[in-house]
Order: sequence, then structure tokens, then C-alpha cells
Amino acid sequence: MDYETKMNKNIKRNEKYLNGFEKWLNKKGFTNKTIKKHLSNTDLFINDYLNYYDIVKAENGLEEVFPFLNGWFIEKCMWSSRNSLKETVASLKKFYQYMSENNYVNVNDYKETFDFIKDNMNKLLESVDEFNDFDDDYYDF
Repeated sequence: MDYETKMNKNIKRNEKYLNGFEKWLNKKGFTNKTIKKHLSNTDLFINDYLNYYDIVKAENGLEEVFPFLNGWFIEKCMWSSRNSLKETVASLKKFYQYMSENNYVNVNDYKETFDFIKDNMNKLLESVDEFNDFDDDYYDF
């Protein structure tokens, strides 16, 4: 099976997770605007990033969350900022909370991943600040 076929198959199987996540967010009482933001951020991670270098299933993506936030998200997403980084962390934390509550991922792995992210949030924010701090002198024309 070629890469594109595997990727499309993975995106298709992720639909069940996104649909379930949407229902879960609705039950929790989130507004439609917030649900849309969480779904968009999660879709970026599970359907773009987890298929970018290799095909990784969403339920195997916990170990990829920090590398995504600390590299790919900051460098590849034009809108990366302190605020968008925090929103993306919140979305992925909620998504993997849903995944752990439904036994798609191990609850201890979920907690460990997001405790690590919490402990390293200042590093992530510094990284996004550094990347977005353009030095005009560097681009001397």
C-alpha cells in the first residue's frame, strides 16, 4: 500500500475519534465555537502532523504531542503564537482526556504526557516567542 493510501485510510479511521470527541464536548456543555476550535486543533494534530513523517494512529499519538508542540506547530503553522499554542494544548488535552475515558489510550500515559507538557509550558512559550521574534536587522536590504 502506498503512503497516500495509508494516510487516507488513517484519516478515515480518525473520523470516529473526531465524531466521538465532538459528542463528548457537546455533553460537557461547550459552545459550538469552542467545539469547532477544539476539533480544528485536534484535526491538525491527528490528520496532518501524525501523517506528516509517518503514519501514526491517533491512539498512539501521545508520545508525539510534545514534539509537535515544540517544533512542527511553531515552525509550520503561520498562526503560531503564545495564545494559539495554549489553545492547541488545551484542545489536545481534552481530546486525549476523551480518548482515555473511552479506553483508547492508557489514562496514566495521558496524565504523564500532559503533566510533562504542564511542567515544560514555559519552554514551549519561550520557543514560540523566539521563533516569532523577527530581527529586522537580519533582513537588511
